[in-house]
Amino acid sequence: MPNAMRWTTPALIGVLAATDLLAGCHSAPKITPQQAEGQHVFAVGCAHCHEENDLHLKNVPPNLHGLFSRTTLPDGAPATDAAVRRVLLSGKGMMPSFAYQMTKEQMDAVVAYLHIY
Repeated sequence: MPNAMRWTTPALIGVLAATDLLAGCHSAPKITPQQAEGQHVFAVGCAHCHEENDLHLKNVPPNLHGLFSRTTLPDGAPATDAAVRRVLLSGKGMMPSFAYQMTKEQMDAVVAYLHIY
């Protein structure tokens, strides 16, 4: 077969390595159903201020990426699930309370999502 491509072992290893590398670049991290729900709730209720600031707020709300990789929340409180829930329930500064907009399950989902955000 004069026109057939012949794979040598090094060439085949290179192609397989490139395929694995590309597959790794496009694979999304596995998230739980609760985190997926939290991602949705965050996108609908939180991202307008904390990510996009498309409301053009003068006091830009803090970015919450890596929130639980820090020791404290932007207000100085410990970075714990309970502290985040308190902010969601009570509000803080310009942030309104979400006590009547989110169910307990939705708040738990947002907290779970923020752990991977």
